[in-house]
Amino acid sequence: MDLKNAVAVVTGANRGLGRHLAAQLLERGAKVYGAARRPETVDLEGVIPLRLDVTDEESIRSATRIATDATLLVNNAGISTATPLIAGGRDAVRLEMETNFFGPLAVTREFAPVIEGNGGGAVLNVLSVLSWLHPADLGSYAAAKAAAWALTNATREELAPRGITVSALHVGYMDTDMAAAVPADQKADPAEVAARALAGLEEGQSEILADEITRYVKQGLAASPNPA
Repeated sequence: MDLKNAVAVVTGANRGLGRHLAAQLLERGAKVYGAARRPETVDLEGVIPLRLDVTDEESIRSATRIATDATLLVNNAGISTATPLIAGGRDAVRLEMETNFFGPLAVTREFAPVIEGNGGGAVLNVLSVLSWLHPADLGSYAAAKAAAWALTNATREELAPRGITVSALHVGYMDTDMAAAVPADQKADPAEVAARALAGLEEGQSEILADEITRYVKQGLAASPNPA
């Protein structure tokens, strides 16, 4: 995809990886809508703040009526509550699935006709190494990201005839608020991850593996799970 001429909508653009993605898209010449639940927190000069809550379908529809020229959707917004599936609260599990799976699905459903109407384009879903690696203490997050991986693969096939490519970005821990408790030497620089993601989009990669741990885990998917 030619990012220089893209019109991007980046969800969760007010901080972390989303902020880096928005900034680097702008640097590459794209027009960028920075979407957030509180658009006043999007403070990047040149980025157009856009109110969008991925769990609120009316706010998504309102966003499509503003970003009518969109050709690229970046589904970046997400949460992690560190909730196990059995011992954890059901409300937290549902919240993660609503935000990390149903949210990107809802945004993609609403923006797909917009992108198609503008001649086609792309969707980038920000996923995780935990799409494939499922630790018990992060069970709800892993389950939601695994579902989002399936969402990515299924919508790639469904949207291809409409001129829309769908890519996944998989990454381990990044130096963002979500991974604040993780030791620094285990975290990737989100600016570097954003650069790899955009390079992958330009190259037409359907699956972008942002760091070594993600590549290692992906290579091991064919192995049998370890016995309990």
